[in-house]
Amino acid sequence: MSQSKKLQVPSDLASVVGVQKAVMAEVEACGHSQDLRFAVRLALDEALANAINHGNGRDRSKKVSVAYRVTSQLIEISVCDEGHGFDPSDVVDPTLPENLAKPSGRGIMLMRSYMASVRFNDRGNCVTLTARPDAVQSTA
Repeated sequence: MSQSKKLQVPSDLASVVGVQKAVMAEVEACGHSQDLRFAVRLALDEALANAINHGNGRDRSKKVSVAYRVTSQLIEISVCDEGHGFDPSDVVDPTLPENLAKPSGRGIMLMRSYMASVRFNDRGNCVTLTARPDAVQSTA
């Protein structure tokens, strides 16, 4: 099993490009399918955007920490912010008619749709995404 790698970036959407490239380079190096690469990229993008926009409130003085481990059998990524956290069960269902026109609220649903598991810590400021090659949804 490979060791976990860690990165830390400021709460700025432009600064996460390096995180995305580092994680995705490892996913590709392990030879994972195009469908799995799409799923991981989508979930990672959503987790990073949530950490920056909602968790840290775009406060550049706050950091986003990412720990990841990529093997041929498992991809695990934790994205943590310095915010107060939240209760994931309080997030409204974006597929309900009264929420369809809202401009946000779909990130967690997307992560859950594409990952084998999505877990939040007790505080709600850290999400762990787990993907497995045998559990990926086809994007075709």
